[in-house]
Amino acid sequence: MKVATIQHDIVWEQPEKNFSLLAPLIEQAAGDGARLVVLSELFSNGFSMNTKHISEALDGASTQFLIEQANELDVWICGSVPILSKGNDLPHNSLVLADPDGNTLRYEKKHLFGYAGEDKHYVGGSAPLTVEIEGVRCSFFICFDLRFGLDFWNIAAATDVFIVVANWPEVRRNHWKSLLKARAIENQAYVLGVNRIGEGNGISYSGDSRLYGPMGRIISKANKYETQILLSDIEPSTVTKVRSDFPFRWLNGC
Repeated sequence: MKVATIQHDIVWEQPEKNFSLLAPLIEQAAGDGARLVVLSELFSNGFSMNTKHISEALDGASTQFLIEQANELDVWICGSVPILSKGNDLPHNSLVLADPDGNTLRYEKKHLFGYAGEDKHYVGGSAPLTVEIEGVRCSFFICFDLRFGLDFWNIAAATDVFIVVANWPEVRRNHWKSLLKARAIENQAYVLGVNRIGEGNGISYSGDSRLYGPMGRIISKANKYETQILLSDIEPSTVTKVRSDFPFRWLNGC
């Protein structure tokens, strides 16, 4: 399956401007043959704690944008959105996955980044999300989740590719790259990291979006600081072969 990573800038707290910037990139990715298009964390607002202003309903503008793009271009598409459900005081940082028929699934970020106050402005989720897309088993995570390897390990046997959407600051870019690689090696799976570029609320983001293979080798990577569509092929048979050739997880009784 061909996956398109869209490494993009985000106009701070202005969804409509971000929709306008992203729409032609998504169209290009679909035209290039992508079956799954991946946007960044909080793609329509940036990593904002101003949740009273940016929170959306389950059928809000950002979710509708994803549904419309998926339906019009006949692709799967995902990115995270601040969704406030009825009865809740705080929103979830929710990855929304839209399919070509207009259906959606959600993963709610489990590990909130307390250093930036995310835990005071959002509520954490718990259940993982694994979806088979055209024969590829995809599991989804958001940014700070990347530091919690056990969550990846627990669902690795049912996963071909882990997809991590992020707003990961440039100052910790070495951690980003190292952790993505580590998750690939220890779980013998593809790991796709999708990060934003530009400036947001005084924080610099370098991108460094990339795909690691199940042996920890870089398969493709985006250029630092650049808006870019990164096309990558995910082959489940490669995961199967690596796990068969090097079955350390099972040999050690894990």
